[in-house]
Amino acid sequence: MAFFNRWWEEQNPEIQEVVRKLVHAGRLEFVNGGWCMHDEAATHYIDMIDQTTLGHKLIKSQFNVTPRAGWQIDPFGHSAVQGYLLGAELGFDSIHFARIDYQDRAKRKDDKSLEVIWQGSRTFGSSSQIFTNAFPRHYSPPDGFSFEVDDDVEPVQDNPLLFDFNVEKRVNDFIAAAMTQANVTRTNHIMWTMGDDFRYQYAETWFKQMDKLIHYVNKDGRVNALYSTPSMYADAKHAANETWPLKLDDYFPYADSSNAYWTGYFTSRPALKRYVRMLSGYYLAARQLEFLVGRISTSANTDSLGDALGIAQHHDAVSGTAKQHTTNDYAKRLAIGTSKAKTVVDSALSCMVDSKLNGDCTAPTVTFSQCQLLNISYCPSTEEDIPQDKSLVVVAYNSLGWNRTDYIRIPVNDQNLVVKDSMGNVVKSQYVEVDIVTQKLKKFYVEAYTGTKDEKDAKYWLIFPASVPPLGWSTYFISKESQGKTSSFGSMTDLPQNETIEIGPGNLKLSFSSSSGQLKRIFNSKTGIDVPVQQSYLWYASSEGDADTQASGAYIFRPTGSTPSIVSRSVPLKIIRGPLVDEVHQQFSSWIYQIIRVYKDKDHAEVEFTIGPIPTDDGIGKEVITRLSANMATDKVFYTDSNGRDFLKRVRDYRADWPLKVTQPVAGNYYPINLGIYVEDKKSEFSVLVDRATGGSSINDGEIELMLHRRILKDDSRGVGEPLDETVCINNNKTCEGLTVRGNYYISVNELGAGARWRRTTAQEIYSPLLLAFSHEGSEKWKSSHLTKASTMQSNYTLPLNVALITLQELVDGSVLIRLANLYEAGEDPDYSTLAKVELKKMFAEKTIKKIKETSLSANQDKSETKTRTWKVEGETQNSSTPIKGRPVDISSLVVELGPMEIRTFILTF
Repeated sequence: MAFFNRWWEEQNPEIQEVVRKLVHAGRLEFVNGGWCMHDEAATHYIDMIDQTTLGHKLIKSQFNVTPRAGWQIDPFGHSAVQGYLLGAELGFDSIHFARIDYQDRAKRKDDKSLEVIWQGSRTFGSSSQIFTNAFPRHYSPPDGFSFEVDDDVEPVQDNPLLFDFNVEKRVNDFIAAAMTQANVTRTNHIMWTMGDDFRYQYAETWFKQMDKLIHYVNKDGRVNALYSTPSMYADAKHAANETWPLKLDDYFPYADSSNAYWTGYFTSRPALKRYVRMLSGYYLAARQLEFLVGRISTSANTDSLGDALGIAQHHDAVSGTAKQHTTNDYAKRLAIGTSKAKTVVDSALSCMVDSKLNGDCTAPTVTFSQCQLLNISYCPSTEEDIPQDKSLVVVAYNSLGWNRTDYIRIPVNDQNLVVKDSMGNVVKSQYVEVDIVTQKLKKFYVEAYTGTKDEKDAKYWLIFPASVPPLGWSTYFISKESQGKTSSFGSMTDLPQNETIEIGPGNLKLSFSSSSGQLKRIFNSKTGIDVPVQQSYLWYASSEGDADTQASGAYIFRPTGSTPSIVSRSVPLKIIRGPLVDEVHQQFSSWIYQIIRVYKDKDHAEVEFTIGPIPTDDGIGKEVITRLSANMATDKVFYTDSNGRDFLKRVRDYRADWPLKVTQPVAGNYYPINLGIYVEDKKSEFSVLVDRATGGSSINDGEIELMLHRRILKDDSRGVGEPLDETVCINNNKTCEGLTVRGNYYISVNELGAGARWRRTTAQEIYSPLLLAFSHEGSEKWKSSHLTKASTMQSNYTLPLNVALITLQELVDGSVLIRLANLYEAGEDPDYSTLAKVELKKMFAEKTIKKIKETSLSANQDKSETKTRTWKVEGETQNSSTPIKGRPVDISSLVVELGPMEIRTFILTF
């Protein structure tokens, strides 16, 4: 819809009215209706909902219709969340796509199961079912029926005076192609997709030929041909009263030939993937703040960021499968949108914290700054010298609906600083020296991203805990300490010989070998879980093709062999201990650096990796993984998330829908990861959470591997037309080097059955980190005129720990869009896989809700208007277990109930 909207706004009222008449007559149908056709592997479910809502809003406002059909014809595999959440929950009757695994397609053509009833949710069962149409071939017409002006095909020549009159031949060709497809399809209805990429540049050549074919085929009478739409097709299939096969879970991974598994794009362009994910959480928080102070029509707003994020979900955008200049354009649009949203955030925070304004936000009095490059220690506001009579003011906003305590890390240059909370109490803090790798990164990337040279290296990280209320903020004051040091310095530890080194200031302990420098064990003294774990970095050599010329590339992961090369067996260690955090610094090579942090009062280890530039001077492309090997008997089973929502069971070298012929034992077992991956045995669970979309697997029992970076020297011939060889330049493009990626993943061990609580809660904290804003002012002066700690909710009220606020947004008309999501699947956790209740009156304590309307997921129709079709399913008996769902909201109590995995959407009027 983003592209349609560009065209639409250029049309005169007469053309717009013609289009409206075509839509209302059913001759033109909007399918999918999202801002783009989003990817299904590298997208987060909140982004999928947001971009779909953006498109549906446009369709509703201009045409007053609601799309009925999902049209995901080009994404490279299909997720369970797409099937039930972005399908059935949108009120769609059907979903249509082209790309399924070549082995899967062959079997489905044999047993006429290309079209199925897809049940993507275990929690919702049969209520999540949707009619699903996988095309028998690509999303193009049968051979010989593509009519682009430059196509070499035989047109219908119906002038009998010409020597090549061929009506009978072309009718027979048409009927033969139709019967071929009918033989792999149930019922007597088939769909031809008349188009492809870059077609209809001269539409008359298509419609002229299709008009002739329809006329002469129907005159022949053996088959009936007509112009149709996906919804008309689904209506006909439903009316046939056929019984359909049942499809569970998802359609990943996807391969189109034996050595072409499209699992590389799960990781491709990891920096873009992180940028999109970071801005997704920022957009959520920015919209909250925009609502809390009131959307001002004449001021900056968050719309530009929403538009850019919507486009970035495209299946050739966040997927990492666009050309470099196109990718640069996605990033540019995101940066522009972020700049405008930042203005909204600064203004909103200034208004909210200034007690003198009394809600009048027309003239904010505080100037805030934010720091997007904190991860490489770049934050001018915190690095500059703090005057003796002032403090560095840190306002931390929490976009989650519950209280949280997180550690804040900011770069500073003064080693005599004290941190105090809003009550004047000293907050325990710790210094850690900024490492050389970070300093080098900062120097290069600040110039690359900002165009200015950063002449001053930050010397230290200042670390302190911040406790922040739900949908609220806390303020901390950092000043020079006149009475001696109050912050602790992390101390370097000498390495003992032939002994194990243990780190961790709290319950969680990690053990390392002092001889090899490698991780050996993870132990939680509170739960007693003790798991031997080794961790290392390796790389797969990218195949450039052999007898089969298929190369590894932006889409496809094809390693040369199944055994990766280990980067280093012996790793130099640097141990830093402190009262708040212990750190282990490991230099695996000149281009891989890692810091493992274990914070006090946290039940997980945080791993910060820095990878790049990946060397290619040996002429070999490299696909870099981290591998964690636990001493666990996992019987080929592991679990990965679906778009950050449900977890699906994976079994190595196995597909439930067909007998898999294993041709790529590594690439064929890779799955997309947006939230995390875990394995379990009879006693414990071993989990890893991620900070961006990536690919991963368990290639051997007890192992988890994540692909973190790729640099490839050959194109895979799937449309990008250039190698995945990202470089970053400075000095007017005179100095360039391969992309370096920095990121985090998070490790935890839990008792069997207890890991879900850590995964779900921590994943929310990763997606929605504390939003930090900085200013400079005397602490007493600030406290005398500012609210230093507040929640927009009623005092002492929080959302239940199994509920997330995934949308809070003021719309242009002044109404407010709100979405609440239960985070747990049925049976996932004994305490939290239950009906949750949210009290809207307490959530909006300072406002009065005058009206509430429940809507479909994309807010384009009343919930009561969304109808679910019932389909006959092979072998299905009456489902005895009805999913738990919340009751309609009573206007007097305004309590929203949410069953496991339920998302509810409302329009509020205050």
